[in-house]
Amino acid sequence: MKATNRRAFLGNSLALTGLIPTLASWSTTLDAQTASTGVRTSGRHDDLLIVDQRKRFSWPGGKTLAVWISPAVEAWSFDSGIDAAIAPNAGTGPDVINFATREYGVRVGLWRIADFLDETGIKATVALNSAVCQFYPNAVEQMKKRGWEFMAHGIVNSASLGKLTVDEEREMIRTSVQTIEQATGTKVRGWLSPGQIETPNTPDLLAEAGILYTGDWNNDDQPLRMKVKKGELYTLPYCLVVNDIAFFSTLRSTGAQYQQALVDQFDTLYSDSQKSPRVLGIPLHPFFAGQPHAFGYLKRAIQHMKQQDRVWFATGAEIVDAYRKAQA
Repeated sequence: MKATNRRAFLGNSLALTGLIPTLASWSTTLDAQTASTGVRTSGRHDDLLIVDQRKRFSWPGGKTLAVWISPAVEAWSFDSGIDAAIAPNAGTGPDVINFATREYGVRVGLWRIADFLDETGIKATVALNSAVCQFYPNAVEQMKKRGWEFMAHGIVNSASLGKLTVDEEREMIRTSVQTIEQATGTKVRGWLSPGQIETPNTPDLLAEAGILYTGDWNNDDQPLRMKVKKGELYTLPYCLVVNDIAFFSTLRSTGAQYQQALVDQFDTLYSDSQKSPRVLGIPLHPFFAGQPHAFGYLKRAIQHMKQQDRVWFATGAEIVDAYRKAQA
């Protein structure tokens, strides 16, 4: 987004009620800061308000920590090595090793996780590539039967928003959302960009498309309302730091280390939530967390969470709806 467009957007927005100066003056201040430092902030959130200084509220039922579990159910191009490829010929021909490994998730790993969530009464929020509706329609039907929420995740995971024009990005979002809604018969309310890669236009285009929340931004322990040109959009903590793909692929951690990280993340947020409500996101990739050697560690971590009495297991949309109601 060009600076002139951003200034117009900020100048035309509503003033923030009692928290910071009007957006027009805030924009002027931001431009002055940019001029003096050479650095520009995102301009998407209010001025810093420390988490424990915000309006007090609680999650439904008096709960203090909301937990949402988000399996990524994805599709890839067979001849693309874009997604964490390790094959020597990645990007030049069929990438069998990575394609097959990832397809294991939708064929086997996802259902290992799903059966456990059924047993514990937890409904997932699926980060769904819309191409899954075409390639694996039976998987979509099985997720529908469970009453899971579908969060749009682009079309395929081997194509990001990164270098798209505004019109191309708008069309990708529209296609992803409409395909999922037609296949599931449910309204898409959430979004996760492939690779969590955005353009400067993404939040505006998501709000324009009727999306209510995004998991792309991981800058807080509570939902935050974003500044968009029109409409309404919230960030929801996806907790990328405990993403299974980081532990099992990037860090080469053991299952025990992954379990401990989930438990440590939960325990700290659970303790903090006595002062103010928090959100824990658990990002899952069934081709990692659903593997036989890893699944037991995920299972034990969630069982630990289930033993605590101030925890609310919810979908992404349920959390954001509760937050909007509490802030009204």
